[in-house]
Amino acid sequence: MSHTKLIFLTVLAMVAFAGNSLLCRQALKHTAIDPASFTLIRILAGALVLWLIVRIRDGVIKTSGNWPSAFALFVYAAAFSYSYVTLPTAAGALLLFGAVQATMVSYGIWSGDRLGARKIVGLVAACGGLVGLLLPGLTSPPLFGSALMLAAGIAWGIYSLRGRLGGDPIRNTAGNFLRAACFAISLSVAMQPWAALDSAGVGYALASGALTSGLGYAVWYTVLRGLSATSAAAVQLCVPVIAALGGAVFLSEPITQRLLICSVAILGGVSLVIFNIRRVKS
Repeated sequence: MSHTKLIFLTVLAMVAFAGNSLLCRQALKHTAIDPASFTLIRILAGALVLWLIVRIRDGVIKTSGNWPSAFALFVYAAAFSYSYVTLPTAAGALLLFGAVQATMVSYGIWSGDRLGARKIVGLVAACGGLVGLLLPGLTSPPLFGSALMLAAGIAWGIYSLRGRLGGDPIRNTAGNFLRAACFAISLSVAMQPWAALDSAGVGYALASGALTSGLGYAVWYTVLRGLSATSAAAVQLCVPVIAALGGAVFLSEPITQRLLICSVAILGGVSLVIFNIRRVKS
């Protein structure tokens, strides 16, 4: 994979992740769908799309993946949905990607990943910009929702790290979604007394599962092989910025001077990290 292609796919994956936040928040705040149903439909839609990709690409139905990764995926998806019932978008994004970054950077340092001066400066700038952007929304966030989002971030960090283990990324992701559907069905059955559906909520869940989850995670799995753990963590700091811009365009949220300044800090900091990625032969 060329360096240019690696950057393009990384950006595409980050846009997909931001889309997940927007779709989930919109569904759980403005429609009647409950978190368990949203999680189940999202995972089933993602599993179906990935199954179709494998079927069309390979001509056979053959998936991989494993149960630990599938469980991490389920924990992320379920905690993500339930936390956005109470958390505002900005607070949720900060808690989620802060936990992701902490998980992946901690693993990188533990496994011997070196932080050069340029990467340190980039990480500091990106983190500073992220805090500057989202801190005003963190005044007394709901404790239970915050704990759930932190759990979602840790689970997503683990899932991302396990995605670097090898094997075909599309088959792995498809297999993980299929396995995660088993956990999601169990959750939905357990929460049946509180189940609620409407057409808008189902539509958002389908879009989240098929587009921003299934396809987005398949791209992310592919990208992870060209990123170090610290680089992968830093790149994901772009997602809250993209989500904020998406909120301004699609949810009529205001674009402030603070947003513009912090976006420059975050994207500039991430650039210092990602441009240190070694070139991979195509």
